[in-house]
Amino acid sequence: MSTSKARSYILLSIAAAVVTIALKFTAYVLTGSVGLLSDAAESVVNLIAALVAFWALTFAAQPPDAEHTYGHSKAEYFSSGVEGGLILIAAVGIAVAAIERLYHPQPLEQLGVGVAISLVATAVNGGVAWVLFRAGRRLRSITLRADAHHLLTDVWTSVGVVLGLFLVNLTHWLVLDSAIALLVAANIIWVGVKLVRESLSGLLDTALPAESLHIIAAILATYQDKEILFHALRTRTAGSRQFVSFHVLVPGEWTVQRGHQLCEEIELEIIRVLPGTNVITHLEPVEDPASWADQELDRTINDE
Repeated sequence: MSTSKARSYILLSIAAAVVTIALKFTAYVLTGSVGLLSDAAESVVNLIAALVAFWALTFAAQPPDAEHTYGHSKAEYFSSGVEGGLILIAAVGIAVAAIERLYHPQPLEQLGVGVAISLVATAVNGGVAWVLFRAGRRLRSITLRADAHHLLTDVWTSVGVVLGLFLVNLTHWLVLDSAIALLVAANIIWVGVKLVRESLSGLLDTALPAESLHIIAAILATYQDKEILFHALRTRTAGSRQFVSFHVLVPGEWTVQRGHQLCEEIELEIIRVLPGTNVITHLEPVEDPASWADQELDRTINDE
């Protein structure tokens, strides 16, 4: 199951967070830079977020039960929302520390060693973020994508901090250390807001992406003719799982067996093209006015 596979990638994220925390706090102790302190604090948030993500994926991997007949895959959205919230908290903490240092600048020491250590931590985060992005797309896991966004945000934070320290060393303007930290905090806030919005969108049963909808429409178009029609298409995404349902209208004179075979054939073709999709069809007689009663409330295939 994709959620089970995703957990192994989260373990990689947890390991990376532990390594980068050690590296960045070492760089902060050596230099005294508030920028490096804020960077280290964000890595602590990365660790907490990765632990929450591991819990969410473990919970989401549980099979359906009597109380959760559609499974537990929406737990991934909880993880994504928490991660977005933690990013926002980290950004506020960075901003507070930067403002305090802005009014009380302090000399920086051993910048060369501190920057070198920070760059090693940045390389670790960048590599793990790339792996998580690829895995998140392949496994359709919002949790992995959210964690990858988080790590990538950390990468940009580190790049901004290193740039700030380079400028401080070049100009001896200590205020640049705080100014860069504030700019990084603003960027982190933007990423956090996007993650929270994506999480809330998923909890509201967002439809499948337009590309998937076009694929479904193309498949149904190959079956549609004067006798066979479709409407009431509904789709939703829940973590790594996808759900599709629609009505199949056929002549009332058809036998149940013939209609059932048609529905089975269509369902299997959609699942073949969109693996992991749960497809539900509802067979109706095309001549019965009641079969068209819900057409005004739902998107029809012809509108795609």
